[in-house]
Amino acid sequence: MSDADLHTLVDPDANSIAVIVKHLTGNLRSRFTDFLATDGEKPDRDRDAEFEMPARMSRDDLVGAWEDAWAIALASVEALTPDDLERTVTIRGEPFLVLEAVNRLAAHAAYHVGQIVLLAKHFAGPAWKSLSIPKGQSKQAKGAYKQGIIPVR
Repeated sequence: MSDADLHTLVDPDANSIAVIVKHLTGNLRSRFTDFLATDGEKPDRDRDAEFEMPARMSRDDLVGAWEDAWAIALASVEALTPDDLERTVTIRGEPFLVLEAVNRLAAHAAYHVGQIVLLAKHFAGPAWKSLSIPKGQSKQAKGAYKQGIIPVR
């Protein structure tokens, strides 16, 4: 999709892909910086501002923010030990088991990534390349999986 489509709104109340990326990166940074030691809603986070885009961010800036935020989240998750999963962390002062907080991350991220994919597919139109098995090609893919041509995802 084009760089312009990163900022396109499908209706006045919708979020653009850029805004969704800005929000999710803000969320990941806040939740997973000092994950086990501090509240997941950091005092410097301005959640409402994540849904505003006064100046267009470039694709490179969006991708950089995305990669940086995911690096923070994944490093925090990778550093967890089995014993950490039963510890308690707080998000907005509310206690959660670490396992619950990580599950919350997965659900929240999946929701927003789904929004991004839906919008990207919409903007790409017929040029869209499926991220998995293209519509109507399940039988061909099943055979390819069995033959080891397509790795199982």
